[in-house]
Amino acid sequence: MGKIIAIANQKGGVGKTTTAVNLAASLGVLEKKVLLIDADPQANATSGLGVEIDSIDKGSYQVLEHTTTAKEAIVKTNSPNLDLIPAHIDLVAIEIELVDKTNREMMLRKALAPIKNDYDYIFIDCAPSLGLITLNALTAADMVIIPIQCEYFALEGLGKLLNTIKSVQKIHNAALGIEGMLLTMYDSRLRLSNQVVDEVKKHFGNMVFNTIIQRNVKLGEAPSFGETIIDYDATSKGASSYLKLAQELINKKK
Repeated sequence: MGKIIAIANQKGGVGKTTTAVNLAASLGVLEKKVLLIDADPQANATSGLGVEIDSIDKGSYQVLEHTTTAKEAIVKTNSPNLDLIPAHIDLVAIEIELVDKTNREMMLRKALAPIKNDYDYIFIDCAPSLGLITLNALTAADMVIIPIQCEYFALEGLGKLLNTIKSVQKIHNAALGIEGMLLTMYDSRLRLSNQVVDEVKKHFGNMVFNTIIQRNVKLGEAPSFGETIIDYDATSKGASSYLKLAQELINKKK
């Protein structure tokens, strides 16, 4: 049975899209069938996988609107075993368009139900907000991965996100769980990075992934070429980190 995982944090610049794209690609390399849904109007996951944004006529906007099915919106990527439901800037309008709809938080969940078991993993790359699109993602998801950067103010806003998750559990999706907190942008040379790691592990213990994503230039370069880190430089620290994370996720599922 497929597992739907939202990658969420309303704080920007924490490595959500980098994680969504590269974790999905790493699981594909490890022979898992994966779908990535770009649920961010900035569409960085779409362009990061080499898909031309202006060529999209069916994507997450139409899926949330229910004017197209999830299956019809799927495009193949150049990464093995990895499919994508792309995004376009028009997705920004969905917050307004869904506001008067009945069960507006359930739109994505209903859309994904027919294809959930076609994949081992379905990832949803959420926007840096706690708006209606992210609420749809959390209502559709089985689990959440929360990226936390190893920098100052790392825990800022985390309480708000955890409260939102509790609200979703109470009202829309009782089965929603936290897959784990993922420490990103780690630099072992910086005392601050090590302090953040210690602080997060002290507060959240077993909820934190063992794998830590190190700060890596190649991870920043890969999206500009429309490639995952696996395709761009499979020997880099970034590729090694995400392959390790993918294996940790597979082991948790067993």
